[in-house]
Amino acid sequence: GFYRRWWRYVSTRDIWGAARGVAIGCLIADLTVYFAHPVRGFPLPRGVAVLDFLLLLAFVTGSRLLARTVTERPAPGRLVVRGKEVIVVGAGDAAWQVVRQMLRTPELRYTPIGLIDDDPKKRNIQLEGVRVIGTTGELPHILRDSPPDEILIAIPSAPGELRERVVEAARQARVPVKTVPGLHELISGRVSVAQIRPVQVEDLLGREAVEVDLESIASYLKDEVVLVTGAGGSIGAELCRQIVRVGPKRLVLVDHGETPLFEIERELVDERSFTATVPVLGDVKSETRMRQLFESYRPSVVFHAAAYKHVPMIEANPLESVRNNVLATKVVADVAVEMGAERFVLVSTDKALNPAAVYGQSKAICEWIVEAYGARRDVSTRFVAVRFGNVLGSAGSVITIFRRQIEQGGPVTVTHPEMTRFFMTIPEAAQLVVQAGAIGGRGEIFVLEMGEPVRIVDLARDMITLSGKEPEREVAIEFIGARAGEKLHEELFGDGETVRETPHPKIRRATRPPVDTAWLEEELGELQRLVDSGETLEVVAKLAAMMREPKRAVAVQPAAHPQ
Repeated sequence: GFYRRWWRYVSTRDIWGAARGVAIGCLIADLTVYFAHPVRGFPLPRGVAVLDFLLLLAFVTGSRLLARTVTERPAPGRLVVRGKEVIVVGAGDAAWQVVRQMLRTPELRYTPIGLIDDDPKKRNIQLEGVRVIGTTGELPHILRDSPPDEILIAIPSAPGELRERVVEAARQARVPVKTVPGLHELISGRVSVAQIRPVQVEDLLGREAVEVDLESIASYLKDEVVLVTGAGGSIGAELCRQIVRVGPKRLVLVDHGETPLFEIERELVDERSFTATVPVLGDVKSETRMRQLFESYRPSVVFHAAAYKHVPMIEANPLESVRNNVLATKVVADVAVEMGAERFVLVSTDKALNPAAVYGQSKAICEWIVEAYGARRDVSTRFVAVRFGNVLGSAGSVITIFRRQIEQGGPVTVTHPEMTRFFMTIPEAAQLVVQAGAIGGRGEIFVLEMGEPVRIVDLARDMITLSGKEPEREVAIEFIGARAGEKLHEELFGDGETVRETPHPKIRRATRPPVDTAWLEEELGELQRLVDSGETLEVVAKLAAMMREPKRAVAVQPAAHPQ
């Protein structure tokens, strides 16, 4: 047992402090005896000085270890198993903290009975007296022979593949699974048992934590007035949370929804102690209101996240969609240029590539507006667009819909068995949008690294499994066919785009010839006229025509996709 313990987890700060004190005390005492000769005729043997140091160190540190042992020893009657028996997956820092807290706090009613880790060097080692009993490959056999009450995944950086393997083994053994939060959720360095939660589908996707270059972000946001449109939405609200981390001079929150605007403003003030927030109820489609707003606060950085996004709803309401997505973007961009804003960052989408629906077409035109302004040498504002796929857990997302359907007992409705989508978490998307703003050049489009596309039917099965039910048997999956405007597979890079790396490993640059500025102005003017006249069919036809034959400043170059 002595060499099978992770001694690096034993607290040594107090021991080293005691050792320094003992060494100094012994040194003073020995020098006094050797040079002052308090007992004449009896010289002190040199070995006595060494024994004095060792014995004193043993008594000083031993007394402290004894006191700690007594205080941590379980009370009488608590030596038997208490509460739930738990197998902990992981044998690192997070696992040690969790196991230690379980053992020290009987009120939690958790008893760790074993550890699982794939590192062969950790086989049979012990953390706080709890032994590593096997690997994740052996977990099915362990659960069959000695099923615990619960399994806890205590690896914040665990890849989705490992989590899925543990969840599948637990499902077959009918053992509940919980996890500590992922790295992107952990703010402090410690992991608490209070943070343990059920495994969610986001964990199985295995998105890695984003490394944000706070220095580069602070260089353009710190002590600046920043304006965020759509601040009450999923992405807009998370952008606000990320921006306040670097200390802007003032953060102007713009949204036309009273309740979501109130909620994010209260969160920033009450929970994050950022009082320099200005909540503004306003419509980004109103040029007059936007001009008043920019004149009052003079923002130097604008994040434009306001947009309608639900594809079926937009297909049914194309006039308002074009008004809110396309024309409003033009309004905010025009006013930003007029008022001398330094940067304009557009939140875009992968649906802007080869769009088959009004939503994608509207966002494609928004990207054109960014490119056109970036190409103008008479404009000092630096325009960039950031393109990414679906975000997990946003309002109206497929995750939310599936969760509600599972709670109701099914069926879970999937449009097509082969449909795939790119996914990332809301914090990850917002962090990379802010980071892209630091990289941004003129009229450039940045594309976030989305990983591998996920089959929607697999996502549905995972969510049913995580709910403790059996897919198909207890909760049915029903295929209802693709909705209007939906594509089976989304893309991140389009024809004619050259893909280049950026200083950030999760952000790439897509370059292409910008659209002709005069042509775009003319087409946007025509769209404005059709929308104001209420010509629904003509607006839809106009969008399709613009997508077919966009007039670019120079010839389109062949695409260069990443390997």
